[in-house]
Formats: sequence, structure tokens, C-alpha cells
Amino acid sequence: MLDRPTRTIDVGLIGSGIQLSRSPALHTEEGRANGLSLRYELIDLDRRGVGVAALPDLLAEVEARGFAGVNVTHPAKQAVIPFLHDLSPAARALGAVNTVVLREGRRIGHNTDQSGFAEGFRRGLPDADMRSVVQLGAGGAGAAVAHATLGLGARHLTIFDRDAGRAAALASEMQAQFEGARVEPGTDLGAAMARASGLVHATPTGMAAHPGLPLPAEMLRPAIWVAEIVYFPLETELLRRARALGCCTVDGGGMAVFQAVGAFRLFTGIEPDAERMLAHFAGMGA
Repeated sequence: MLDRPTRTIDVGLIGSGIQLSRSPALHTEEGRANGLSLRYELIDLDRRGVGVAALPDLLAEVEARGFAGVNVTHPAKQAVIPFLHDLSPAARALGAVNTVVLREGRRIGHNTDQSGFAEGFRRGLPDADMRSVVQLGAGGAGAAVAHATLGLGARHLTIFDRDAGRAAALASEMQAQFEGARVEPGTDLGAAMARASGLVHATPTGMAAHPGLPLPAEMLRPAIWVAEIVYFPLETELLRRARALGCCTVDGGGMAVFQAVGAFRLFTGIEPDAERMLAHFAGMGA
């Protein structure tokens, strides 16, 4: 039993289609282990029938209710930035926010996605061939994942997005930060996949609210590895197809846990036990 008095902290998650998120359980259980009464609320844009235009009102609401902060997910990781007072160096470099700390009347945006993806990838695919990587998605999560992938040693990164201009902008930003690698926006997905050693998926496709595949299944082949960021469901259609072919894969669970590790630290000021959080996540099943 913990002897110290219980401290109550309210936090939450703003995003669309988030009812299967494991963040509430991860944070509340780690809070309990640290003597905290931590309450984690899902603020689902879909359930409320609103879009990113409601972000100013939602931020004002959680401030008025005394929240310590909120996590932010699709589609708000970039849209939230104009309504914040400041950004951490990581969030500023990536142009995306997944954690907002609310303190003394100020809203400070942080990004723990980059470190979360990198740690999950290192653990799940320690021997991955990083010669030529295709990334699908250049949105808020895509920026963090591209930075992490290049930091993990990718020598050639080709970025695709439904918005070609967004892919080009992200490729240009990453090329400026990683001069030793080749980073470019993609124009021919089939050709890029034919020469790829690995695939990183960083779009909402595959989530419970956005089922399906992010690319034609015939573009997958056994020689490539596949890294997924979606974790609800933990086995997406992309991972199911890739594993059936014999591809080495890593699911989005590692990123989910390690971004939560960083967010918990920011919300509470307490260093969480990452291994305990991993074990708790694993205990939730697929």
C-alpha cells in the first residue's frame, strides 16, 4: 500500500473515433500505481458531432474544469497548434502536437509520438533493413514518424499522402533536418513499393472508424517489413495481410505505450514505469 495521500488529476483525449483507445486504462492504472487518482476522459469529436473548428471551445472547457492536460489525436494534431501559447522544441520541429499541458493559464504543446514510435520500432524490429522505406501519411502523426524513421537510420524515405502538397512539404522539412539521407515525396506508389525494404503506415486507415487497407494488397511482399501506428484494433487489415505473407511486422502498441509514457510524465511530473505500462497494455489482449 502507498502511504502518501492520493492526488487527483483530470486529463483526457481529443480526437475522432477514439472509443477503443487504451489511453484511459494506461494512464489511470499507472496513476494508481503512483498514488494518484487519475481520471482520463475521452472527448470524441464524432460523439459530440463536431470537427476541429470546435477545438477552441473544447480547450476552454477542459481548462475551466481544471484538467492538467489533454492528449490530441487525429484529426487535431496540427489543427490544435494555433490555439496554444507555446510549443516544446520537438512539437515545433515536427509541426504537430499530441499532448497539451495546461498550467497557470497557459497551453503548452508537446509531441511524444516521435520518441514513442522510435522506441516501439527498436523493440519490435531491431534488425530492420533501413535502406529504402516507404511512408504512407504526412499528417500530424506522419511528421513524428518520418522524423523517427530517419533517426532510426533510414537512408531513403519516400513519403506518400492523399494531399501531394503535404507530402512534398514534409519531405522538404525532413530533408533539411537529415542531410545524410534522401527524402522525397512519392509519385508512383507501386514503383516505390517494388524497391522498398520496409513500409511505415501513418494514416488513420485500419482504425475501427476507418477500416480497410491503405494500399493495394498486391503491393505487399514477404521481403519487406511493415510498421503500423494504428493500435485499435491492434491487428489492422494491413498487419493481417502482411503477416499472412510472412512479412516481419510491428504493431502500433509500442508507440501507444511509449507516447503515453511521455505524456504521463508531462501531465503528472512523475516518472512512470515503462515496463509496467507495457505489461498492462499486453494484459488488455488484442
